[in-house]
Amino acid sequence: MKKEFSTAWKASKQPRKQRKYLANAPMHLKVKTLGVNLSKELRKKHGMRNTILRKGDTVKIMRGKFKKKQGKIIEIFVKRGKIYIDGMQTKKQDGSKVNVPLRASNLQIIELNTSDKKRFKKKAEKTKSEGDKKQ
Repeated sequence: MKKEFSTAWKASKQPRKQRKYLANAPMHLKVKTLGVNLSKELRKKHGMRNTILRKGDTVKIMRGKFKKKQGKIIEIFVKRGKIYIDGMQTKKQDGSKVNVPLRASNLQIIELNTSDKKRFKKKAEKTKSEGDKKQ
């Protein structure tokens, strides 16, 4: 298997190839892996099933040690695919606390950070174009 990223790669059953694809992927493709599903209320309200995570979103943890806990996103590392949530910490051997990195696939958005207007730009354009077609 080649070391550099290949745009021709489609899929593989082998986990090592899947991991390698994601590790070597450019940033604009890694951002797409940060897609998280919305809660049922948000799905009805915004008319979409999932969206990309942003700093300031409130999420519910669905898997792992902190299952069923909620918190606000404080930091996102796109390159490593890790998300840090306020209040999700563990103690180190020396007694200090450290934030626990979580994967986007284990989260669900409960409350969206609506301060970024570009986030809903595609939806607004789609509804405008549908309205123009009806008239």
